[in-house]
Amino acid sequence: MVADALVYHPALAHWLRFVATTVGRDKILRTVQYFSRFYAWYLYRTNKPQSSIDPYNAVKKQFGTTRKIMRIGKFLEHLKAAAVAFDNKNPADPVLKYLAIGRQLGYAGYLTLDAVTVIDVIGIRKLASAKRLQESAYRSWAAGLIFSAVAGVYTLVRLQEKEKKIDRKEGEGVVEAKKIEKYVHAHGPGLVEWMLICDSRERSAARVQLFSDVCDLAAPLSAVGILNLDDGIVGISGTISSLIGVWSQWKKTA
Repeated sequence: MVADALVYHPALAHWLRFVATTVGRDKILRTVQYFSRFYAWYLYRTNKPQSSIDPYNAVKKQFGTTRKIMRIGKFLEHLKAAAVAFDNKNPADPVLKYLAIGRQLGYAGYLTLDAVTVIDVIGIRKLASAKRLQESAYRSWAAGLIFSAVAGVYTLVRLQEKEKKIDRKEGEGVVEAKKIEKYVHAHGPGLVEWMLICDSRERSAARVQLFSDVCDLAAPLSAVGILNLDDGIVGISGTISSLIGVWSQWKKTA
């Protein structure tokens, strides 16, 4: 009976759906990879013996290689997304359209160059240009993240301006999202209430994505020498953004 309760528990079914996705598995590996990077730095800074640090350095390296292999071919997904955004003749906001194109092309460039370095990393063939290719990949990743971060800031500013206009037009003050949802539940939705609810959710999503992008920027900017960040900052930033990715994918597979 206990075994049946565990096997058929909804949480287990949700977990299986989550790990069945490539994104779900990648986010878990990424979380462990970046946390290992942080923890290896922490052990080093606290003067722990090298024998205690080596296992975490090994996890960081091996999980990084595994994720490189898993990402092979993923650049096509971003090229397609860029093409779809470009072909949109009637975008809701032209600025977000071009920022989306820039973001997707940046990610596509990163994944393309990163895939080429797999040949060198796994030892099939040593490439004299491997280091240069990896640096170019990091620059492309940083460019994609910057486009994404700018889109996030732009979205937040646009929503703030839109909310002010709605408030002035309807003669209402600032309405919190929870109060709006309670009102809709009790009295039924009106147009303004629904607009404010949707804007609140969009604002929350934009804030989370912006925070994730800023955390992610630590890795490529540090790798190319634009910022002088140690492995502790890069590791904990990557861990935070990875956990955000896990949470996002977990919700999608609910």
